[in-house]
Amino acid sequence: MEQRNFTEEHEMFRESFRLFLEREVVPHQEAWREQGMVSREVWLKAGEQGYLLPWADEAHGGLGLTDFRYTQIEIEELMRIGETGFYLPLHSALVAPYIGTNGTEEQKKRFLPGCISGESILAVAMTEPGAGSDLAGMKSTAVRRGDDWVLNGAKTFISNGQLADVVVVAAKTNPEKPREVGLFLVERGMAGFQRGRHLKKLGMHSQDTSELFFDNVVVPAANVLGDPAKGFHYLMAGLAEERLIAAATNVASCQAAFDWTMEYIQERKLFGRTLGSMQNTRFKMAELRTEIDMAQVYVDHCVTQLNAGHLSGESAAKIKLYSSELQGRVVDECLQFFGGYGYMDEYPISRAYADARITRIFGGASEVMKEIIARSIGLTEQAG
Repeated sequence: MEQRNFTEEHEMFRESFRLFLEREVVPHQEAWREQGMVSREVWLKAGEQGYLLPWADEAHGGLGLTDFRYTQIEIEELMRIGETGFYLPLHSALVAPYIGTNGTEEQKKRFLPGCISGESILAVAMTEPGAGSDLAGMKSTAVRRGDDWVLNGAKTFISNGQLADVVVVAAKTNPEKPREVGLFLVERGMAGFQRGRHLKKLGMHSQDTSELFFDNVVVPAANVLGDPAKGFHYLMAGLAEERLIAAATNVASCQAAFDWTMEYIQERKLFGRTLGSMQNTRFKMAELRTEIDMAQVYVDHCVTQLNAGHLSGESAAKIKLYSSELQGRVVDECLQFFGGYGYMDEYPISRAYADARITRIFGGASEVMKEIIARSIGLTEQAG
């Protein structure tokens, strides 16, 4: 594929981040998988090196690098080593921008420095046991009491749930208007805020995923993000970038699986020949190379659009749909080349296969993406 749109500064950042991962992440990956979460220490070390919230203003301790390509590089390097538990993109590019975009200057000064240093780990709590990510079906409520809000409800499938020090919680603020939702900054130690089960999953074993419960949690007005009736709009505004983050991760995972497979098929011998010299292998890998390259071009295009401030929801839905479906095919085809070894947990391709299944669900399931795309071309469901 032709040279991608990265400058010398980007490549220097990539080299630095790659060395950081080799030194601070790779030696601990097995232990993190066994304990079901990464260590707090690695967050602090990432913060020391400036890898958290690189977009944040220098006044708050950030680098002021608003170019999404820096986040894209972090995603690609994390996938290169198969690390799906150290969820930097969630913390830096998905949750923190809710504070950066909708927070008051006081809130930014209070919360962002800790997020940049790694002392405060972030999570966002939207999904509920009975409603999934359907905000209209949300049961969690926040009721005003004087200058404070009283929060009640339950959330599930929350990434960084156990580690999180600050959780952006979505809750209905007007029972008569389902789309009036507020975003509340719930901090570790607030009375009534409890963490439930540390959930066991099919894949992403080093990624901390949990239940969260809120029992009459008193949230001060100073911890309300923006207008408490407009949280739905704040969440929708971040969806295109969220889906691009997912797509960039999906394609980077495809590339990693391809690279591991290329190395294996050129060493593995069958019937006196390397597996990579056989026609079926060569043709299959040629197909995968073509599809991955096409997806990468679209991701890079969407990154350019995001940086320019006009990435559409439809484009984000298209690349999220295509990349997640492609990822499922790529890891399946690649695992097949490994034979029985591909089914062994010690091989990265086995873990990538399990990790990939969720990408067609979170961030908007493939079926939801298809609905968004269909509406964008003027096709809507009709009664009768």
